[in-house]
Amino acid sequence: RSVASDRGVQGSVSPEEEISSVLNSIDSSTIASNIKHHAEFTPVFSPEHFSPLKAYHATAKSVLDTLIMNWNATYDYYDRTNVKQAYYLSMEFLQGRALTNAVGNLELTGQYAEALQQLGHSLEDVATQEPDAALGNGGLGRLASCFLDSLATLNYPAWGYGLRYKHGLFKQIITKDGQEEVAENWLEMGNPWEIVRTDVSYPVKFYGKVVEGTDGRMHWIGGENIKVVAHDIPIPGYKTKTTNNLRLWSTTVPSQDFDLEAFNAGDHASAYEAHLNAEKICHVLYPGDESPEGKVLRLKQQYTLCSASLQDIIARFERRAGDSLSWEDFPSKVAVQMNDTHPTLCIPELMRILIDVKGLSWNEAWSITERTVAYTNHTVLPEALEKWSLDIMQKLLPRHVEIIEKIDGELMNIIISKYGTEDTSLLKKKIKEMRILDNIDLPDSIAKLFVKPKEKKESPAKLKEKLLVKSLEPSVVVEEKTVSKVEINEDSEEVEVDSEEVVEAENEDSEDELDPFVKSDPKLPRVVRMANLCVVGGHSVNGVAAIHSEIVKEDVFNSFYEMWPAKFQNKTNGVTPRRWIRFCNPELSAIISKWIGSDDWVLNTDKLAELKKFADDEDLQSEWRAAKKANKVKVVSLIREKTGYIVSPDAMFDVQVKRIHEYKRQLLNILGIVYRYKKMKEMSAKDRINSFVPRVCIFGGKAFATYVQAKRIVKFITDVAATVNHDPEIGDLLKVVFIPDYNVSVAEALIPASELSQHISTAGMEASGTSNMKFAMNGCILIGTLDGANVEIREEVGEENFFLFGAEAHEIAGLRKERAQGKFVPDPRFEEVKRFVRSGVFGTYNYDDLMGSLEGNEGYGRADYFLVGKDFPSYIECQEKVDKAYRDQKLWTRMSILNTASSSKFNSDRTIHEYAKDIWDIKPVILP
Repeated sequence: RSVASDRGVQGSVSPEEEISSVLNSIDSSTIASNIKHHAEFTPVFSPEHFSPLKAYHATAKSVLDTLIMNWNATYDYYDRTNVKQAYYLSMEFLQGRALTNAVGNLELTGQYAEALQQLGHSLEDVATQEPDAALGNGGLGRLASCFLDSLATLNYPAWGYGLRYKHGLFKQIITKDGQEEVAENWLEMGNPWEIVRTDVSYPVKFYGKVVEGTDGRMHWIGGENIKVVAHDIPIPGYKTKTTNNLRLWSTTVPSQDFDLEAFNAGDHASAYEAHLNAEKICHVLYPGDESPEGKVLRLKQQYTLCSASLQDIIARFERRAGDSLSWEDFPSKVAVQMNDTHPTLCIPELMRILIDVKGLSWNEAWSITERTVAYTNHTVLPEALEKWSLDIMQKLLPRHVEIIEKIDGELMNIIISKYGTEDTSLLKKKIKEMRILDNIDLPDSIAKLFVKPKEKKESPAKLKEKLLVKSLEPSVVVEEKTVSKVEINEDSEEVEVDSEEVVEAENEDSEDELDPFVKSDPKLPRVVRMANLCVVGGHSVNGVAAIHSEIVKEDVFNSFYEMWPAKFQNKTNGVTPRRWIRFCNPELSAIISKWIGSDDWVLNTDKLAELKKFADDEDLQSEWRAAKKANKVKVVSLIREKTGYIVSPDAMFDVQVKRIHEYKRQLLNILGIVYRYKKMKEMSAKDRINSFVPRVCIFGGKAFATYVQAKRIVKFITDVAATVNHDPEIGDLLKVVFIPDYNVSVAEALIPASELSQHISTAGMEASGTSNMKFAMNGCILIGTLDGANVEIREEVGEENFFLFGAEAHEIAGLRKERAQGKFVPDPRFEEVKRFVRSGVFGTYNYDDLMGSLEGNEGYGRADYFLVGKDFPSYIECQEKVDKAYRDQKLWTRMSILNTASSSKFNSDRTIHEYAKDIWDIKPVILP
């Protein structure tokens, strides 16, 4: 039954007592009846057939009934106790399917499986009907979703805020031409997990102008106005009543903005223009931004997320405070976490609301903002540290630019206060590095510090003293002024100078010169550096892995670290063990619980370490291998369904699944496979079998639609697959598979089946990674560089249980410099592979541009910036060690067990405890 009720009505039975009563009475027959009820009375489909898709929607609504009870009780309790609450703002939430996770967290998996069996369906089949929510793309969004799971499980009061993208990033299709993109359709059949809060709506403004009112406040008026509407999705914790909220915003305009007169006059496009402009904000995640229109749309997305969420947060703060409202209490009741730079506009938006709407002074608003907001940095790539055009922002958000300009000015005053004005070179360096506004004229008050006095021209008498005559020449250069007449008295060796020009120089305008640094360069864009604004405006800046956090402090934000060292900290990423072992790998979970003696490890992953003492036990090893084999058999079916290729479950499953990017080096992986294939072709059948372990090399991931080089890599992988997989001489010894449209659900199938996982980014370029943690947690052995969380994973699992290769982060800059100087000598094996690719063995496609990026010593798109050639020899030699280890299945299984047993540190529960304690200052709230 549905228990969504008016939260303001209090009956004789408390919400908590009602929940306990209902949950204790749930059995499979009750659930089956409830599912049938929803199939009939919450219709999305015609009544004729109880299809698997219809069963999914009815089952989801049945689960939602239970969730709503916990959800309402959680919300009520937070309101009544007025606890401090954290708000996690992210452009991405890569949730994956909700059904299996929800019934698992509610501990109702068995009951729902039985109920669906009574109705003629299996829970597994019904769960596969659910499309993945297209609200994210990669690790950024998946991390956010793992955090939401952990926050609820650990009973922390916290919500997520994001946008409700209608078409997601895109659905990836693989054709003979490589990757093609089509719009996601995840919402076409409706989303049974969401509740539209039509009463939760806020205005959001763009463009317009700023005027000062008679009240002395600044007013942002005119422009384009839209409205946002809240869509709520419950986030249940594991074995707890706590059910938090993910609030997603959709965008529209009021009905009166539809121009009925224009429509009836036949101007249909114009009539609907306001609706279209509003709704397109939530059409696509990361719309292409190469056009001015694309840039404006992205900035609109970011501001919509920030403005809508902050208005909602402030409304909740005011409601909970009631008559005792004090804005000074805001940071003690609210913590806002910006997941990367996308929500940076939270800083000027919160300032705007506090100053312009609530009437606070600048200093009061700044103190509140700085104590409320915190920033997580996810990248060291310069192109990913967002820089927005000041001209675009000035048009779109005029009041925010005024606020940012003032923050920038105050920042420069702080810099001057710290470093003084004596060493202007140092001061100039710090201002250039730390300013929020880049390539913008310095304010006059600061510009005057960088005035260069003009050197005065010397008098003729002084000039005579300085001139040294070494030869008779028709002219002498004096202070860059030509003295046209020079007479020399040989007796006195004096120089007679016609002083006309010198006097003229002396009388020239001798105004002081401004250092060019104080003025903008018209040839360069004027930009707002969003990452700098995050650092300045927040009380905390964290990296997401130990090595990444050190790079942030020593390189990316070094000057800020010198200024505010206490702001900077590390919070190594983590993943939820519920979704990433307990639910996606039930075979392995059962084995772990059996050998540890309980399933307590699902909430306390430290208990996984107890497996270490059984790592050499033959019975455990046998069970472990059987579980892995069962998961591989499932993936064999998945591969056949998705690609048509037939692979053997007896081969090693070697997997690299992540966003396609040059720094992640899928190109290094596929070139290693090409080398392997070439060596196989040069051998007899017997030598092949003796020299190589059978492998299925699996790729997955999306290349951004406008990232040409990444799409070339996808095309190359699929071409290699088409050749290798149809080579009868090679057979099952080597297969290459690119699984299209990689998402969370595909990951949940692949990761439990994987035996080797590749995390081979150029050292120093991957902030952390989270897929490496998921693979290790599931007993998969990693091959990788010392980059991101690989460093800590290797420390935890042991050097002998991690395959390491490649240059280290501290070497990268020097290696690039050597390359630019022409000192790099490529390995002959690397040259051999490139020639083989260019020979046409993988088809008629011209790979000169792709191979050319690995050649030359300089130039855009050249010179092997990501050091594929440098690391190639080390990589293929490391792969030989992998083959050797895999042949010894007892050794390999031991390594696999120790990877799982050592993965406690990479649990998102640990990470969330650290955020809650060190950044947000929130405490768990246990519902009575």
